[in-house]
Amino acid sequence: MFDKLMAAQKQAEEIKKRLDTISVFGEVQGGAIKVTATANKVITGIAIDEEFYKQADKEELEELLLTAVNKALSQAEQVSAVEMQAATKNMFGGLGGMFGG
Repeated sequence: MFDKLMAAQKQAEEIKKRLDTISVFGEVQGGAIKVTATANKVITGIAIDEEFYKQADKEELEELLLTAVNKALSQAEQVSAVEMQAATKNMFGGLGGMFGG
């Protein structure tokens, strides 16, 4: 039983490493602001189109930046959920013998 739990922990660590290598994006205004994040919900980049930046006011820029960040984090959450769901299915399939399944 301990070996299976250790294997499950190792698999969770591998998933976390894999999520660090997956990039997700959030953008607004046709790409005027682009936010890049990992599937582990770490923001790795923000790009603001120079022409848009020159024309935007502070409130508009802040509001659109928030929207782009939240879109990227939402994408990260979706990717993470899919990865964890697949891993959980594999873990419970592997642990089924422990519970008389």
